[in-house]
Amino acid sequence: MSQGKKIAVIVLATAGVLSTPLIWLLDSPDAGQLAGATVQAAVGIAALVWALLQRLPSAGPTDRAGRTGKAERGGTSGIRRPGGRGRGSATADRTGDASGANSVSGIDYSN
Repeated sequence: MSQGKKIAVIVLATAGVLSTPLIWLLDSPDAGQLAGATVQAAVGIAALVWALLQRLPSAGPTDRAGRTGKAERGGTSGIRRPGGRGRGSATADRTGDASGANSVSGIDYSN
């Protein structure tokens, strides 16, 4: 959830918790209005807690490799992300040659 949406949900949830139940309770409520105020306050509090627990998306690092050297005997010429870890983008441009078993030229996502 983006920061703007999170703030909007928090503001609306707070307004929902405070507005209508407060107005109903100030006007000598009957049992139905009291039940409605309780439900509305509970939904607003649940929305508020949910919004507060949401994490902002992490873009992660931006890895770039360009004009790298030659990879030999199982080496990597470029970017290595074992197991595909990392959320950011990875760009390899004009990487060197790869020769030998398990050598990689570019981006290596293997374990």
